[in-house]
Amino acid sequence: MDQTHNSEFDRLSTHLIEVQRLLSRHRLVESLVDRQEMPKHRQVESIVHKENLGEIGQLLSRLDAVDAARVLEALSFEDRLLAWEQIRQDRLDGILLLLLDEVREELINSSSHQTEKVSLNAFELHEGRLRQVKVANKAELANVKPIWVDLVAPSAEMRFWVGEFFDIDLPDPDSLTDLEASARFYVEDNGEIHLHSDFLLDSDNEAHNIAVAFILHKDILFSVRKEELPVFRLQRLRARTQPGYVTEGKDVLLDLYAADAEYSADVLEDVYAELESVGKSVLNPQVTDDAAAQILSEIARGEDLNGRIRRNVLDTRRALSFMMRGKSLSPQQHEEAREIVRDIESLDGHTTFLFGKINFLMDATVGFININQNKRVSKLTSISIVLMPINILAGIGGMSEFSMMTRDYHIGWPLAYAGFLLGSVLIGWATYHVLKFFEARAARRMLKEKGPT
Repeated sequence: MDQTHNSEFDRLSTHLIEVQRLLSRHRLVESLVDRQEMPKHRQVESIVHKENLGEIGQLLSRLDAVDAARVLEALSFEDRLLAWEQIRQDRLDGILLLLLDEVREELINSSSHQTEKVSLNAFELHEGRLRQVKVANKAELANVKPIWVDLVAPSAEMRFWVGEFFDIDLPDPDSLTDLEASARFYVEDNGEIHLHSDFLLDSDNEAHNIAVAFILHKDILFSVRKEELPVFRLQRLRARTQPGYVTEGKDVLLDLYAADAEYSADVLEDVYAELESVGKSVLNPQVTDDAAAQILSEIARGEDLNGRIRRNVLDTRRALSFMMRGKSLSPQQHEEAREIVRDIESLDGHTTFLFGKINFLMDATVGFININQNKRVSKLTSISIVLMPINILAGIGGMSEFSMMTRDYHIGWPLAYAGFLLGSVLIGWATYHVLKFFEARAARRMLKEKGPT
């Protein structure tokens, strides 16, 4: 038994060391390429990037799901995220199920890794858990009894044969944003419940809201969207690992809204942490213009993300209120919806607080920019005042009468102009010190008026 355990430990250690070596080499090569100046730098960087990451992906593809999960858990956050991005699409969900809960949630919330762009998944109940079934054609639908049918960027053909099989009209995900707000929640004459909601997607590049269409038809939930979302992946994993987590399509829908509120809260915490870091920079008494520009950029991103979160939770609250008014929920589901609404209301207070903090940081940063500008203007003003008498004398010295006056006293022009230059310097020096005297006097008067503290 001990030999088997030691053998497994040695195998995992070997895999971990090899992955870490490839990751370290990738970062080293990437830094060297960044420092090189060469033609077509971006193309070269892209090729090197793909080659190094390709080796990491090949190594991870050779590992079974258990070994890959253990290796990912042993890596640091940045290395784990980079390695996770190289895993093949068809292995993602299998590995996620084997990861520790905190690592799984971390990868789902932080990674922009998505499953196949076009996919159709049917979910049916099996021993109290959701079981995912990949569906490639209409004939395969006859073999499942789903409570949830999830379509990601479906083609027109796919929407047609799915709709034909279930006797339902599925919308085009590209046209979901064209709907008026008043037409986002409605009930058809045949009892179908239609909801069009926005779900937040916070990726490394930018945050944006993804429109999702939900249709409740004969106790089956249909969801249509253009992109994969962390909320949906998290819901699938929970329903597959926890018995009795869902029992019908409405449970799935409510849990998706609950997971969306939870995801928005996590992103809100990240925004707060980023603004805390920005606040420390703003409180620095010396903020340069370059630093202020960077701070303004971070504040703008925080404001945009906070606004999207606020819009997202408001949309979710409207959808839940519509379902509660429709009296289509069971008492237990109705209470669950009320709990989600209460969670969303608590997020409203946080978004309002963050808007106030963002406005304060924005005003403070703009104030520092104005102070720096005033300092430059003050210096230019002081220089102008110092040079003003010199300019007047220079104008006089440039006149022909000056040479004529000095000639009458038998003073050569070199000596005359040298004396004139020396006099100009003395006048400038005297003017500068007179200004400094009056500034110091004004400062002493202000301190005297304030009195002892």
